[in-house]
Amino acid sequence: MQSTDFERDLAMDAVRVTEAAAIAASKLAGRGDEKAADQVAVDAMRTALNGLDIDGKIVIGEGERDEAPMLYIGEKVGTGKGPKIDIALDPLEGTTLTAKAMANALAVMAFSPSGGMLHAPDTYMDKIGIGPGYPEGIVDLDAEPAENVLALARAKGVNVSEITACVLDRPRHADIIASLRKVGARVHLITDGDVAGVIHTAEPETGIDIYLGQGGAPEGVLACAALKCVGGQFQGRLVFKKDDERARAERIGITDFDRKYSLNELVKTDAIFAATGVTKGAMLDGVRFERGFVTTETLVMTSADRTVRRIRLRRPV
Repeated sequence: MQSTDFERDLAMDAVRVTEAAAIAASKLAGRGDEKAADQVAVDAMRTALNGLDIDGKIVIGEGERDEAPMLYIGEKVGTGKGPKIDIALDPLEGTTLTAKAMANALAVMAFSPSGGMLHAPDTYMDKIGIGPGYPEGIVDLDAEPAENVLALARAKGVNVSEITACVLDRPRHADIIASLRKVGARVHLITDGDVAGVIHTAEPETGIDIYLGQGGAPEGVLACAALKCVGGQFQGRLVFKKDDERARAERIGITDFDRKYSLNELVKTDAIFAATGVTKGAMLDGVRFERGFVTTETLVMTSADRTVRRIRLRRPV
């Protein structure tokens, strides 16, 4: 399938799938039940995917690590009549955010032609990501956080005090945060949702310049699909904390446990990325129910032409 055909045929399908998951999850926003919110998002996304004329396979699923409801890795979706595609997804990126009605919860998904995305195991990943417009290699996962923000400031032509780094607010990131603040960079801490954190680097209105830290490996691949669509940069390295995680990686063909992956190794082909806001955030509005109508906002990106679209849906409930 040619890239243009792939994107033309599937971009709007991706939007409809993430819209369905976001609408379902939003109905449980603020209810305090993370698993229930995740379950309805999973169910809605599975139903929407199975209505598409695709021969789809889930290569990045969600929920294995915390035993949440899953669209499991290897699951076949779609009618089986259309193109063979790989699918990476998180029906509800930010279950805690949704349960507490906090900002930035998303329903996210990426499509690629079959074989296009790394089948990342459900482990952790060290990550660094920036948006478009910088020389290749301007940041490096193996450099100190301070070195990376200083290099980014030089490339941007600003003082390092004008660089904002997004970091997941976890004790394991204390050294990263200290390094960034020592040189005067701003640190934007997020409680959950590191897919959104990476994507924020590609959206100027968020004010985020760089993402640093350790989060889920599957989420890293999802975020890469978005950055590939805008020409951003990303590096990641899998982190294994238990022997069974290494065994799981070996079963899916990963044997170099210290490898530093580039964006184009994580997402090898053209891709489509879609994210629909569940709760209102820096990047997208959340789902709203008003006077018998539901309104959503979705970001959909395509890598072949680096097109970014914002789509607002309003329809009767």
